[in-house]
Amino acid sequence: MTLLAIDCAQRLCAVALYDAEGGTVLARRDPEIGRGHAELLPGLVEEVFAEAGLSLSDIDRIAVTVGPGSFAGIRVGVAFARGLALSLRVPVAGVSGLFAMAAPLAAKAAAPVMATIDAKRDRIWAIVVGADGGTIAEPAELTAEAAAVLARQLDAAVIGDAAPLILAVDAGVKTVDAGPFADIAEVARIGADLDPATHPAEPVYLRAPDAKPQAGFAVARMKA
Repeated sequence: MTLLAIDCAQRLCAVALYDAEGGTVLARRDPEIGRGHAELLPGLVEEVFAEAGLSLSDIDRIAVTVGPGSFAGIRVGVAFARGLALSLRVPVAGVSGLFAMAAPLAAKAAAPVMATIDAKRDRIWAIVVGADGGTIAEPAELTAEAAAVLARQLDAAVIGDAAPLILAVDAGVKTVDAGPFADIAEVARIGADLDPATHPAEPVYLRAPDAKPQAGFAVARMKA
């Protein structure tokens, strides 16, 4: 199975072509751009296909990170993946970016790992994954204090860019030196194993959007 993986949920705009049978990445691009995913993503997809010598018709499945992360980035990645999957008539699976961060390190360390993202506003997005790849604590938005308590309760090592926030309230929490983003190769590997029917490509925000309908300015409808 040849899979196209996409991750726009954070500051990376990452894409990869993955050979599931061989467990190898055929081509990848993952620049850190901050914003502008919609403008850059199509070109990066073209680049990985060109490098791998493949065409869209060679794709058997698409995997895309569904969050948590940037509202705009998640929407761009999911919409692109779903639109492409529809046109190619291939399945698309949604992958948790937090899970993709934690799972490989938990397996390597044979111990629980808490992956974190600094969600700003004194909040942290976190998940805890066990050594067997099972999710011990589902993705949630937490305070640094609550995340520290959870990490200690589950004896989990903390990774991600919110680790300093947790250490600031509990210096005794275990940490592991790891990058702040999911590796697009892990997104691809996980996406190849998931059932698209039970892991749909639907955004997971963990926080309500800032933009809300301004009900106070709504014009009352005239009665017939």
